[in-house]
Amino acid sequence: MTQIQTPRLGLPHLGLGVGLRNKHFNHLLHHPPQVDWFEAISENFMDDFGFSRHVLMHIRKQVPVVMHGVSLSIGSTDPLNMDYLQKLKALAEIIEPAWISDHLCWTGVLGANTHDLLPMPLTKESLDHVAARVHQVQDFLGRQLVLENPSTYLEFKSSTMPEWEYLSLLAKKTGCGLLLDVNNVFVSAHNHGFDAVTYIENLPHAHIVQMHIAGPTDYGDLLVDTHDKPVPLQVWKLYKLAQELTGGVSTLLEWDAHIPEYPELVEELFKAKQVLKGILPEAAIQVTDTLPVSNPVHFQLETTYE
Repeated sequence: MTQIQTPRLGLPHLGLGVGLRNKHFNHLLHHPPQVDWFEAISENFMDDFGFSRHVLMHIRKQVPVVMHGVSLSIGSTDPLNMDYLQKLKALAEIIEPAWISDHLCWTGVLGANTHDLLPMPLTKESLDHVAARVHQVQDFLGRQLVLENPSTYLEFKSSTMPEWEYLSLLAKKTGCGLLLDVNNVFVSAHNHGFDAVTYIENLPHAHIVQMHIAGPTDYGDLLVDTHDKPVPLQVWKLYKLAQELTGGVSTLLEWDAHIPEYPELVEELFKAKQVLKGILPEAAIQVTDTLPVSNPVHFQLETTYE
């Protein structure tokens, strides 16, 4: 993949990357990374000063790292968690990430954490609320925040605008970057009945600094963002469109459950090179009726379902 070196929002085009997962730690300590960069889940490394931090620093000496969070809760009405932000900033000072990202969502209220990425009411009032909090976070961190569109399974009746308009206005109000999760667009479009192409075409492309690709699961009425399957054809098509509209930005393959061995993971990621040449993998969406898992820290949990 030919990287476009012109930065957007002052942030570089990193190329092709994967998530840093503990399943691959031993492999990465003894083999070159093969990819251009890694995305580390911020919460997994904040309070870990042992083996995980050692691996992270080993990787950081070889290729760039991006910090990706799941607990900022930028949309909540609770006050921002300053203890969390202090730990986030401290980690960033150590590993010097290319950028810090999180999600356009709320994860709880009144001190309770659902450990899920809950959808926003898409209204002017919530937009003003989130914009003020983005400014506060960016001032505290001393850097731009990058926000990702989440996959959603319900909508608020009070919403007055589509998500792409909300994100566009937020980016323009705050100068924040956007992480376009192409799979999440596909999942939400299916679940809510809007057009995924319209969503991608109407984003502010100059603010998109990164993309996610992943494989969802078909549960009948809903598609679920499980991050445990190969990227399907429909997502590859949207990814190709998004890369053409942006001129090319950093790409990250997410795979958080039933994680394959590292060489297989890299092979899936590198399909992106062929997609940009117009060669699309004929991968279908997998259908199942088993319990879905969509939590990005699932790979660290040993869970048995009866």
